[in-house]
Amino acid sequence: MAETPRRAAGRRLQLPLLCLLLQGATAILFAVFVRYNRETDAALWHWGNHSNADNEFYFRYPSFQDVHAMIFVGFGFLMAFLQRYGFSSVGFTFLLAAFALQWSTLVQGFFYSFHGGHIYVGMESMINADFCAGAVLISFGAILGKTGPAQLLLMALLEVVLFGLNEFVLLSLLGVKDAGGSMTIHTFGAYFGLVLSWVLYKPQLEKSKHHQGSVYHSDLFAMIGTIFLWIFWPSFNSAPTTLGNGQHRTVLNTYYSLTASTLSTFALSALVGQDGRLDMVHVQNAALAGGVVVGTSAEMMLTPFGALAAGFLAGTVSTLGYKFFTPILESKIKVQDTCGVHNLHGMPGVLGALLGVLVAGLATHEAYGDGLESVFPLIAEGQRSAMSQAIHQLFGLFVTLIFASVGGCLGGLLLKLPFLDSPPDSQCYEDQIYWEVPGEHEDLAQGPLRAEEPDTQA
Repeated sequence: MAETPRRAAGRRLQLPLLCLLLQGATAILFAVFVRYNRETDAALWHWGNHSNADNEFYFRYPSFQDVHAMIFVGFGFLMAFLQRYGFSSVGFTFLLAAFALQWSTLVQGFFYSFHGGHIYVGMESMINADFCAGAVLISFGAILGKTGPAQLLLMALLEVVLFGLNEFVLLSLLGVKDAGGSMTIHTFGAYFGLVLSWVLYKPQLEKSKHHQGSVYHSDLFAMIGTIFLWIFWPSFNSAPTTLGNGQHRTVLNTYYSLTASTLSTFALSALVGQDGRLDMVHVQNAALAGGVVVGTSAEMMLTPFGALAAGFLAGTVSTLGYKFFTPILESKIKVQDTCGVHNLHGMPGVLGALLGVLVAGLATHEAYGDGLESVFPLIAEGQRSAMSQAIHQLFGLFVTLIFASVGGCLGGLLLKLPFLDSPPDSQCYEDQIYWEVPGEHEDLAQGPLRAEEPDTQA
């Protein structure tokens, strides 16, 4: 059955109109509200007696570079494992992140740097915008291959607002510590995407199952994404932390946690694999769980041993999740999690939040000395006890899950609007719907990609 002219015409107009509308609206808002901050503005910087070497650019830009590469290269290629969806995985990551960076600059700016009627931007706002884009891409992983680009842009439009609101509630109102985003980025992004996938459940997705798997070269491309993420994750967790010992400690804790999660992934993958063979899906994803699990606690006095133990546990839980829990999630709960974000970001994110509760509850002046003020300022000032901080950390996790769940429901209802272009159940995980794929025009003209024929991939 060939594609109807009306559907083709709708696809031709929806994405261009939405891109132009969103870009036009953000441009106007930038013109009205956004200004350079003191570190960036030529006049303001030279008003004070500053050395150029003191500019935050020289302290923050190396971390920003690493985080930026993770967002556009790491996430993009990690999702390129689908055999016929590589263009969309990398391309839509590019599109979503580019929009999210602009929109989150405005949203986060209104929460954190709105003074005198203007939003002031600099290196810190760029890093925070990348973090927000990361949460959006995590959600994208849960619905990868099952939505169109117009739907994805609307998802980002809503999610960025809720991300900013949740982050403001946790960090500013509750005083929660979450530098690497175990809660605000990973838990929020994962469960927003999972609830969204549940609302958008496709009962006949089985028709596209023969496209959902990987092939040798697509798994190799995905492994490129894994390596980029693995290498740069210490920068991701440490980018927003206090310069000096706090940032140094965050890098060390993330570094050791990632190494331990990698070893536990290889061990568990071989243990539960057929004939003791490794599963590339486990290695691509669960090896990264060590970075997620210490996101909250990496700047704390976790200790190198604690980082190793946390990473090993996260890699174990993530690998077992891919092997046993993902099939249950789809068959029993009706959540079709394409990339397994529940195993890489969801469960390790929750574990990371709980680890943060434990480590915060153990914080003492003896352990931190004068550094307590930079990690737990409210405890150092006597406004909270360590136990009170731990309770606030736990409450922050519940708040995040509520924001993510409600947001995912709202997003699902938004994306189900009938006029939005969505791939039919028989044409999911297929680049040809939205991209010019060399040498494959004839397949699309013949209809739903011969989905009714027997699967010859097996």
